[in-house]
Amino acid sequence: MDPLILGELTPLPNNIARIHFTFFQKNGVVPLGCTKHPVSLVVALPEGQNGTKMDVMDILGLYANMPVEKIYVSQEDYFNYLNTFKEEQGKEVVIGVVEDLGENTLYEIAREIPNGHDLLDYSANEPPIIKLVNLLFSIAVKDRTSDIHIQPYEKDLRVRFRIDGLLYDMYKPPKRAQEAIISRVKVMAGLDVAEKRLPQDGRIKIRVNEKDIDVRVSIIPSAYGEQVVMRLLDKGSTMVGLEKVGMSPEFEKTVASLITRPQGVFLVTGPTGSGKTTTLYAALQLINTPEKNILTVEDPVEYILPGIGQMQVNPKIDLDFAKALRSFLRQDPDVIMVGEIRDEETARIAIQAALTGHLVFSTLHTNDSASALTRLIDMGIEPYLLTSSITAILAQRLVRKICPHCRDVYKPMEFERELLAEHLKNGERMLYKGRGCDNCINTGYMGRMGIFELLKMSTQIRQMVQLKKSSEEIKAEAIKEGMLTLREDGLKKAFEGATTLSEVMRVTIE
Repeated sequence: MDPLILGELTPLPNNIARIHFTFFQKNGVVPLGCTKHPVSLVVALPEGQNGTKMDVMDILGLYANMPVEKIYVSQEDYFNYLNTFKEEQGKEVVIGVVEDLGENTLYEIAREIPNGHDLLDYSANEPPIIKLVNLLFSIAVKDRTSDIHIQPYEKDLRVRFRIDGLLYDMYKPPKRAQEAIISRVKVMAGLDVAEKRLPQDGRIKIRVNEKDIDVRVSIIPSAYGEQVVMRLLDKGSTMVGLEKVGMSPEFEKTVASLITRPQGVFLVTGPTGSGKTTTLYAALQLINTPEKNILTVEDPVEYILPGIGQMQVNPKIDLDFAKALRSFLRQDPDVIMVGEIRDEETARIAIQAALTGHLVFSTLHTNDSASALTRLIDMGIEPYLLTSSITAILAQRLVRKICPHCRDVYKPMEFERELLAEHLKNGERMLYKGRGCDNCINTGYMGRMGIFELLKMSTQIRQMVQLKKSSEEIKAEAIKEGMLTLREDGLKKAFEGATTLSEVMRVTIE
């Protein structure tokens, strides 16, 4: 059979689709679908494999009640077909598992996860509750989910996934399964199953489709039962360079020149979830060489960076950012990263570290770059210390990227033309959007990127800080000196087809 006509195949019969994928994996065969005229089951085998037992084909023919037709494909295509079958089977099994949920015994809930065990390799004999929780993790990872929310209501239970920054309703398991699902998560996270009145936090380490995932679990009591939020951290996803976070080549060169200086404070600002930590990790990786001693203090340590000393704050033993910073200065560091400047004490120690010859990275929660300067002055830091130590401030937001599989170009509509009036002076410009397809779960978006605003400390801006000018005045001067604002950088990327106008307006609205 010509592989080009595979798109014309009809879906697999239920009795074949429900055979666990490990059966096909062990036998070196994967079912693809059925032909229409004459009706037969089509299976793929990797090229060069001629040793598939005939009884496997007989079994499949017997189960499907139709002839079996073999096609040989490349090893790469074979594994792609197998992974697709595995993922689709996982989604279908969720429905079956929910139907199978009955009264759950302690044994069903308390089964341990074998070390290094891939959750996609579930056994057909596993209790339904374990199978369901494993499948939720598996599908969440496949769909690029950052957080899983399990939210109980009066008459139902909802499972929601946060994908590219927005929450989507995904599943509604039966209300009767609520206690069992939450107890299973508690067992996996090593939490007290009997405690239902107090908040609890824990961690789970899982493996899904050859990916090591760290899961941070937060459980709180609510009106209709305990509510669970699980943050999924893919240990490999943050190991990216500055170019991968959305910086243009010219912008990346400018930032690289600032973060490779021997001393000074480089600040990254933005609200929670705007990618500040990822940007700082990318910056640290750029300057991480054996000649440098790099130390970080974070809350919490999200990803382990090879070759870098990382410390986590611990309020229970009074280990905060300020105390960690003081201890760092006795460790002969070249570069220090402070997870966040929250108070005057931390800010003062970070600035003193920069003034004594260290390069300091940190974050602040402010709306734009200029506001960081006035925020530090409001904290009680003297303006002359800021002008002596700060080299630059990077403000950022995250926008969703248009799905490359369903991107369309269109002319701006009337209301969009009004929003873009000053940017359309040079003639008609085109915009882009995603139609929505299976690859992006019909959202039109796939992945996220940063939009940036970089304020460099020029002589004029230093003088304005000394005179305690407002953030609006400082920002106006920076724009006059050539700074692109967050919105301008976002619009530039919208015109290039990387994101949509609505995304840029959503994250830059003031």
